[in-house]
Amino acid sequence: MVYDLIIVGGGPAGITAGIFGARKKLSTLLISKDFLGQVGLTFLIENYPGIKEISGIELSQKFKNHVKKFSLSIKEEEVKEIRKNKQGFAVYTKSKKSYLSKALIIASGRKPRFLNIPGEKELMGQGVSFCSICDAPFFQDKIVAIIGGGNSGFETALDLAKYAKKIFIFEILSQVKADETVQEKIKNLKKVKIFLNKEVKEIKGKGKVESIIIQDKISQKISEIPVEGVFIQAGSVPVISFVNPVRKDGEIELSNGVKGLVDFNKLNEIIINPLTNETKTSGLFAAGDVTDIKYKQIIIAAGEGAKAALSAYEYLKKLKTQP
Repeated sequence: MVYDLIIVGGGPAGITAGIFGARKKLSTLLISKDFLGQVGLTFLIENYPGIKEISGIELSQKFKNHVKKFSLSIKEEEVKEIRKNKQGFAVYTKSKKSYLSKALIIASGRKPRFLNIPGEKELMGQGVSFCSICDAPFFQDKIVAIIGGGNSGFETALDLAKYAKKIFIFEILSQVKADETVQEKIKNLKKVKIFLNKEVKEIKGKGKVESIIIQDKISQKISEIPVEGVFIQAGSVPVISFVNPVRKDGEIELSNGVKGLVDFNKLNEIIINPLTNETKTSGLFAAGDVTDIKYKQIIIAAGEGAKAALSAYEYLKKLKTQP
C-alpha cells in the first residue's frame, strides 16, 4: 500500500499533523516510537490554552486519545531511515518493516542532550537520570544534583521536591534561564539551592552515584560534592539520525545534510520554508522542534504540525493534476 501521507513522530507536531491529514481524507500513517517525547517528560504544563494545569504525561495521553478518534493508521515503531523513491518516500523501521507514501512529514522532535563527561554513561540507571517523572520516587530522602538551570531543570526540582532531602541546581551560566513563574515556585522550597557559574566535569561512583566534580567558571576552583543522584537537564538536540544516515556503501553522506534529503542549520535542525514547512526535497515536510523555527513550545509545535499537514495536502492535490 502507498499512503498519501506518512508522519514520523508522535509529539504535538506529529499528532496535530495526523489529525489534520485525516480530516482532509488523506490515507495517513503515523509512526512513532512512543507518544511521550519531551511533553511526556515535563512535570507541569500551565501555558496550553484551555487547560489551566496538566502534567506532561496526561497531556501526551490526551493527544494520543484524540488522534485515535480519526481514521488513520498508527504504528508504534522506531524509524531507522527514510529514502526518496519513485512512489515518493520509503520509511524503514528498526523492526525491519517498510512503508511507502507520496508525501512525508518529519515531526520527530528532540531528545535530551548528553554532557559527554566521565561517569555519565557508566552510571546511567545507577543514579544518573534524564527523567524525574520516571525516576524521582527512587530518590526518597537522598541528596540530588540537577545539571541545568532552564525550565526543564527547575521543573525537575519541583518534581524531586516531593522525595529528595536536598536538591542542588548547577547552572554553567551567570544566571538561570527558567521562566519567572517557575523560579518563583522554587524560591519557596528551602531544600533547593542554586549554584551559578558552575560546570560539572565528572560524575563519580562505583556501581552508584557518589559525588560530582564541579569547576567554578570564574575562580577555576575545582570541588567535589557528595550526591546520590544526578538529573541531567542540559538542553536537547533534534532527532535526525534517520533522515540522512551514513551507510556502509557510502551512498548517503550526512555531511551537514547537504547531500541528503534535507539541509541542516548549525544546530542540526532541519531547515524548512517557514510558509509551507517544506524541506529542500519536494513532498518532504518537517514540523515542530526538529526544525529551525525559533521558539520551541508545545502550542507552536502543534500549529506547525497543522501547517505542514495542510501544505502536504496542497502538494498532493497538485501531484494529482500532473500528467
